[in-house]
Order: sequence, then C-alpha cells, then structure tokens
Amino acid sequence: MGGGGAKLRVTIVCEDSDLSDYFSYVARRAGYDVRYQPAQQLLGPDGSNTSTDLLILHITSLQAGLKLLGGARSMISAPILAMLPSMDQDAQAAVLNAGADSLLQLPVGPKLCLATIQALLRRTRTLPTSVLPKLDFGSILLNPGTRTVTSEGRDGIRLTQLEFRLLYLLMTHPGQVMPTEVIVDRVWGYGESGGKDLVRGLVSRLRGKVELDASRPRFLHTIPAVGYFFDPEGQ
Repeated sequence: MGGGGAKLRVTIVCEDSDLSDYFSYVARRAGYDVRYQPAQQLLGPDGSNTSTDLLILHITSLQAGLKLLGGARSMISAPILAMLPSMDQDAQAAVLNAGADSLLQLPVGPKLCLATIQALLRRTRTLPTSVLPKLDFGSILLNPGTRTVTSEGRDGIRLTQLEFRLLYLLMTHPGQVMPTEVIVDRVWGYGESGGKDLVRGLVSRLRGKVELDASRPRFLHTIPAVGYFFDPEGQ
C-alpha cells in the first residue's frame, strides 16, 4: 500500500498467540493497521462498536466458530476472513453460510494469506471513514471521522459501524427511496436471507439515536414494502 493516507484496519480475533503474531506480521508488512480483539468482547455488548475494514477470525471448532461468525456478521459490515483447520466441504460451506466472505485452511503461506486479504479489501472498495467528508444538512450532521451524528436535541451520538453505513448511505441520497435489497447489499455487503428483518431492526436502532421521537420520525422514513429514505429537511 502506498501513500500517506489513513491506513485500512485489520482486526484479528485469535486465541493462539503464535498464529495471531503471524497474521499480524503479514498484515503489517502490507501496510495495514492491525489490532487484536478477544472473542468474548466481539460478542459482548460493545461488539457492535467494532470499527474495522477486515475481520480475521481463527476458528478452532465448527460449533464455536459458527456462533462467533453469526454474532460478528449481525454486527459488523466489514468482510470476514475465516482461518480454520482442515475441514470437510460441508463444514467449509457452513462457515461461508454463517457469514464468512472467504476462508483459508491452516497452515497457509504468507503470499496466499496476503493475497486473500487484499482481494477482500479490493472487492469491497473499503475506505477508512476518516477520509469521508462530513454531511451537514443544518438540522442534522454526520461526522464520519468520529462516527457520530448530531441532530436537534441530540449532540454527538456515537453510531455503530452498521448504523453509520446505513445513515451515510441514506444521507448521500437525500429524498431518494433506497430499496431494502439495495440497503442490504450496500450496508452488509452481501445478499442475506431475512434481509428485511435485518434492515428493519437496524433502522429502528438508528432512529433511537437520530430522532427525538422514534415513533414519529422526521429524518428516516419508511415506504412500506419498498424501502427507506432520508428527508434532509426533517419534515
């Protein structure tokens, strides 16, 4: 990676210190910013605040791995790379169906590991939020650098990554109805069964942070059976 801009962040969830150091070495050599996160923190109450451009999960057992993946996928929109021991094709398919965007079986060489990481980041065209411009409509301000939103009666409310991606999407298309399937693709990054329920729940949580009265929204409006739109005037 060249240039002096903000680095893309790679988060590693791995209980094996040797493997964790190996993943970190590969990512740091490529110029990525690396941090570690315990699995229990990822699934804990603060997990939805995980800010990352790529999540690497080391899976040691299928059952525990599927639970971890399911929890991570429901809260994190970034691509997920699963690192796992040798497993049969049914197990590998289950890992991908649970939310992993790609998987590698251990042991894996640094060239393949790095190429997979770069492919995932390139495919999603991820940009660090710190380089995105502020969106200011007077009655509502979204600050990507701090991932906070300020609206009438609400000052600097911190958003989760998914909440931010949804609000940024809607605010960059003011007055335009965004179909639910488009929101799923843009926010989560892949087609997901049950997408309508995911979007409905995310919109509800976001309204709780943006609207003074979530039951009578001014900014985030629903078009039944179609999608959602952002009203910059807050009418």
